[in-house]
Amino acid sequence: MKSKQVNFDTEPNSYRHWALEFDNSVATLKMKVDPTGGFRDDYELKLNSYDLGVDIELYDAVQRIRFEHPEVKAVIVTSADDKVFCAGANIQMLAGSSHHHKVNFCKFTNETRNSIEDSTEFTGQAWIAAVNGTAAGGGYELALACDEIVLVDDKASTVSFPEVPLLAVLPGTGGLTRVVDKRHVRRDLADVFAVKAEGIKGAQAVKWGLVDEVVPKSRFNEHVKERALKRAEQSDRPADESGISLLPLDRVEREDGISYPHLEVRFDRELSCAVFEIKAPTSITAMDLSQLKAQGASFWLLALCRELDDAALRLRFNEPELGSWVFESTGNPEAVLATDEFLRDNADDWLVREIRHYLKRTFNRLELSSRTLVTLVKPGSCFVGTLAELVLVADRSLMLEGNFSDDDSLQAPYIVLTQVNDDWYHMVNRISRIESRFYGRSDEASNVRREFGKQLRAEECEDLGIVTFTFDEIDWEEEVRILLEEQASFSPDALTGLEANCRFVGPETMESKIFARLSAWQNWIFQRPNAVGPQGALQSYGTGSRPSYNRERI
Repeated sequence: MKSKQVNFDTEPNSYRHWALEFDNSVATLKMKVDPTGGFRDDYELKLNSYDLGVDIELYDAVQRIRFEHPEVKAVIVTSADDKVFCAGANIQMLAGSSHHHKVNFCKFTNETRNSIEDSTEFTGQAWIAAVNGTAAGGGYELALACDEIVLVDDKASTVSFPEVPLLAVLPGTGGLTRVVDKRHVRRDLADVFAVKAEGIKGAQAVKWGLVDEVVPKSRFNEHVKERALKRAEQSDRPADESGISLLPLDRVEREDGISYPHLEVRFDRELSCAVFEIKAPTSITAMDLSQLKAQGASFWLLALCRELDDAALRLRFNEPELGSWVFESTGNPEAVLATDEFLRDNADDWLVREIRHYLKRTFNRLELSSRTLVTLVKPGSCFVGTLAELVLVADRSLMLEGNFSDDDSLQAPYIVLTQVNDDWYHMVNRISRIESRFYGRSDEASNVRREFGKQLRAEECEDLGIVTFTFDEIDWEEEVRILLEEQASFSPDALTGLEANCRFVGPETMESKIFARLSAWQNWIFQRPNAVGPQGALQSYGTGSRPSYNRERI
């Protein structure tokens, strides 16, 4: 029996768990979780605990604040409950979830926290956590994603990571990494903090670096607003421009795929793969900033980004057995390059900046998905500029030499790399995919950079190392079939580990640690009997009985 299908469609008027308020340059996002509004009906979301449904609304709110409210320069995250900020992920939800759901839930939640940090770092929208009650586990991790944390001094409220002592798992959304790498908490104090279920409060939380300030309840709200206004003064977001509405996606779902205006996803269950056909414009249209803002969310590159983001999330949760994602493209390469040029010429505009960083996050989401990524460069393809990132994203890229003899209406495929592939879309390790692809091979990277802007045919792409293999039409279909059949025959678990180890070549960053180290360990821990067995901590929590642990260190 298939698990419940996950739908990521929502908007502020339908939120059950969050309230958005706007006051000129400051937005306030209040957590007010409806206990009866869980994703499943076998648990209650007590004490502002959250599940996937709560996080889907949070992700939507983050996106809308960025795109629909350019005037917002600071965001306050707080709770509608003055005693509990957030109790973290709901334990009964975790205990009753499949391994697949737990892992994808944690990954999606991680990506949403990272998008909050991305907003502060790259688009001038600072996030401040107003922790007006106890913040436990994922609740404190939400605060950690913000740039500042202000804790109420009410003699009771604490911040804590109770996962290890109470649940036999780890803080699942980057908490341990953020404590030491972002907030620079001393490692020995972080070790104490992570096993102290009751948490830390007041002056000690400030001294250890767990929060920035503690403020008496009597002037807490006023102080937080002052901090937000001060941060807003430092932002370059415009105060006098209108945002664009993120209208509902035009999507048709079928048993064998999903259709969007700029993306067709076809499921091949026999080969355990999904084919993503990117549809770029067929002609070049001149554009200026006023036209971009008039088009809003229908601007083709932004629309494609939203569709690709939505499809990746849906397939992660709803189609776990489609283990390979295959990218193809059609359209006019010159239209893609013209769009890039337009975005480059208007790089300082707030909306252009948001579009570019959304594309960056979406390409990263593809790489962080536990799927084999394959790109097929065929006649009629338009893998140039921004869309060439899908060649660089891929674990394997195949390119046809020349044309198919039975259809010479399409020109032989080519790839065009430009400066955008080196500057605009860094990976989670904070380097470009070109730098990552040729890590330790600076001469080869320089060779590729010298070819920026040129139409590179199959032989040139293979010589430069831009694609994995090239084939003529005699071998093409057979080689593609063999590759996909081979991938479908391997252990999905082994492939996930293999690809995660190979993809993120180069330096480690806080973000790469969260997705490589944390995701790998938590994935394993979530399968261990100490956590999820009949007498494990997740099953025992709240029952009054103590968990029974296998004491071996493995």
